Amino acid sequence: MAEQHSEKRNVGGAYVGRALDRRTLLAGTSILAVTGTGLMSGVPAVHAAEDGKIRLALIGCGGRGSGAVRDAFSVSEGPIELYAMADIFESRLEASHKSLSDMFPDQVQVPPERRFVGLDSYRHAIDSLRPGDVAMLTGYAVFRPGQLEYAVSRGVHVFMEKSFAADPPGCRRVIQAGEEAEKRNLKIAAGLMCRHSVNRQELIRRIRDGELGEITLVRAYRMEAVGPLGPKPDDVPELFWQIRNFFRFFWVSGGLFSEMDIHQIDEICWIKDAMPVSAHGVGGRAVNSRDHSQNLDAYFAEWTFPDGTQGLDVVRYASNCFNHFATYIHGTKRAAQFSGAIHAGTVRIFKDQRIADDNVVWEAPKEQLTPWQAEWKALLRAIREDLPHNEAKRAALSNLAAIMGRAAVHSGQVIRWDEAATSQFQFCPDVDRMTAETPPPVLPDERGMYPVPVPGQWSEI
Repeated sequence: MAEQHSEKRNVGGAYVGRALDRRTLLAGTSILAVTGTGLMSGVPAVHAAEDGKIRLALIGCGGRGSGAVRDAFSVSEGPIELYAMADIFESRLEASHKSLSDMFPDQVQVPPERRFVGLDSYRHAIDSLRPGDVAMLTGYAVFRPGQLEYAVSRGVHVFMEKSFAADPPGCRRVIQAGEEAEKRNLKIAAGLMCRHSVNRQELIRRIRDGELGEITLVRAYRMEAVGPLGPKPDDVPELFWQIRNFFRFFWVSGGLFSEMDIHQIDEICWIKDAMPVSAHGVGGRAVNSRDHSQNLDAYFAEWTFPDGTQGLDVVRYASNCFNHFATYIHGTKRAAQFSGAIHAGTVRIFKDQRIADDNVVWEAPKEQLTPWQAEWKALLRAIREDLPHNEAKRAALSNLAAIMGRAAVHSGQVIRWDEAATSQFQFCPDVDRMTAETPPPVLPDERGMYPVPVPGQWSEI
């Protein structure tokens, strides 16, 4: 194993301001196939360690991962510590370690020998855990299926952030890993945290009891400014530029729409208690766009459900425009608000179809826990009390619904569920063999611009 300097192991090769280490990742077959799905068959229930302490390995040390550690610490009802850390980028790992150590000096116990850097650093972080500990997969969607497979093969529980895969084959890998975790009594939490909002759960109960009547329409909005991607600096390797700017590239994250609006799409599917049968939509870029990324500036997607009703998602990333962040439900009796700004538990039922502050008939109180805290509370309780907790399949299906909508907008075609569910399309087919020297699957043109979907010409299903 190569060492880049005395206090840190680089185990995969990454752009860290020094020479790149040349270490190859795993073979192209899935981790479960390599290790053998029968490795831990017949194991007993996987609880916390005998001392009751749950160790965390943070794999992906950006703001999302560091925030998840804070949420876990804030709700744990037993001993818990951050035990290992891994990231592709050393600078980000070090910044996260310093920040978390300053906030939680007694709970962050990650000496240099348990800080791993590189494309395969996740394996070493997971290997440092005991059965019953938790691997936190909070990095990039393109690597999520393989990391999940490896964590399951090592007998540890998983918290994984959204999104969960960039393309349909990745979604199927997540489902299969979840099924293997079920056999091994491993818990999997998926970062669609709004499912754990007590206010939303109460509104779902009222919907199922018929308080809104038959649901005829769900409409979601995520309209907020997102700045453009500028040109790549000359001294940054192309592969690591794209990984670092993950939501700008489809192969790394699925793109901004799939990466971010998976929450709104999951809410639509939850409300409808079904997965869509088809999707279509429109989108585009402003004529003066200087964005170097692959994303569009606006998306409008519509999903049709088995009963013929629709769910809509309206997205715009432009600056100096009207912003809106909410989800609404319309039933045959009355309407409701399901979600508020930045996923707040703003839950209200209106007297009729008019969405207005002076037309509210019932409103949920302010939630005591944020949805992010609530999802961690549920996972840690499931581990300590050995309760069923496996969100892998549901998360992957919502991810697939998001991919349907993205593909419909990008291609200009109607995309059916069965097409998406069986699609073999992959943005990066050889991701499990990626090394620091692997060329990225997309490259810029002579202007430094990356490929952007053109409806009628583009295909990703």
